[in-house]
Amino acid sequence: MDDTQRKQAMDDFLASVERRALRIARLAVDNIDDALEIVQDSMMILVQKYALRGADEWPPLFHRILQSRIRDFYRRSRVRNRWRVWLDRFRKDDDTEDALEANPDPGGRTPEQQADAAQSVALIENALAGLPDRQRQAFLLRAYEGLDTAETARVMGCSSGSVKTHYARALQRLRETFQEHAP
Repeated sequence: MDDTQRKQAMDDFLASVERRALRIARLAVDNIDDALEIVQDSMMILVQKYALRGADEWPPLFHRILQSRIRDFYRRSRVRNRWRVWLDRFRKDDDTEDALEANPDPGGRTPEQQADAAQSVALIENALAGLPDRQRQAFLLRAYEGLDTAETARVMGCSSGSVKTHYARALQRLRETFQEHAP
């Protein structure tokens, strides 16, 4: 693969994971600006350090980098918040609109269908946000990104057995949550 083909393949890969990575990061950090920064940093690291690797290696590498950047965000937040906890009581974050959902629906759905879909998305996002970090991570990587157990284990830095446990617990909690909201 020559340089032009490799650059095009990397661009295609990044374009294919961009929206899902943003959603994963936003669910993890609950702030669109921080999520955008995390995704951008993850993409830059992948390009700078791993562009010469095979294209089949990019998905697990990217998700490992993304999860690492999310963990770094949490570490930095804990340090910052030790002395600034009281500021959160006075600050209201009005910029929580999801950039992906702000675009008009190309499917031509009715306003009622759009409202139902938005309500369903909110329910799913709230349910995912309510999961412990490792369960949410395992669920998103397995169900949303389609990684297998071994790839997910590499990304999460744990054993396949741990991935299976976290994933099963996440599924159980999500089922319970959705049963509570079923008509």
